[in-house]
Amino acid sequence: MGMQTGAHIVWDWNGTLFHDNDAIIGATNAAFAELGMTPITMEQYRALYCVPVPKFYERLLGRLPTEAEWAVMDATFHRHYIRHRAACGLTEGAAELLAGWGAAGRSQSILSMYGHEELVPLVQGLGIEAHFIRVDGRTGPSGGSKAEHMVRHLEELAVSGVKPARAVVIGDAADDAVAARYVGAGAVLYTGGSHSRASLEGVGVPVVDTLAEAVAEAERLAA
Repeated sequence: MGMQTGAHIVWDWNGTLFHDNDAIIGATNAAFAELGMTPITMEQYRALYCVPVPKFYERLLGRLPTEAEWAVMDATFHRHYIRHRAACGLTEGAAELLAGWGAAGRSQSILSMYGHEELVPLVQGLGIEAHFIRVDGRTGPSGGSKAEHMVRHLEELAVSGVKPARAVVIGDAADDAVAARYVGAGAVLYTGGSHSRASLEGVGVPVVDTLAEAVAEAERLAA
């Protein structure tokens, strides 16, 4: 797409572009079952979920999981998530929004905490890879914050002329806003994913109920 001088969106993947709530709750409850924990509903998940993920488990266990417990739960989650995600797809209207943003001469990328080796073929398989100047998934252990990954992502985007001040992160988790603030970018949070509106509104960035509203806010913030 060449050098970019205008607004840029850094999209989150899980719960934002990719509507995988059913896969998330199914895999989460499978992981909980490994420790004999009671299954939770999506509403409970959205009210309690936080990053780093072991802190989320602490809210439910009453203590942090041990390293051995975390390893078992993490492996179980990812194994079951892969099975459940086959029934998931893009969030309603996402494909049209991606095409419209690009058609206006603006750039966009994906930064996800989903593993890079799993993310890239998933994006390719959904036929949307051409919309992005960069697609980055998590490298290294799971369970941490997105902030350090965001630093590397923006450093790579700088080669294409993307500036943090003209970049806006669109995600469904408070950690997306934290990561955006860490690099000097804007943020818009979407209520359709892993967090409830109540848990997002205290972060101090715009909170919206649709991706169309998120894109409109991103355009305003990056102006």
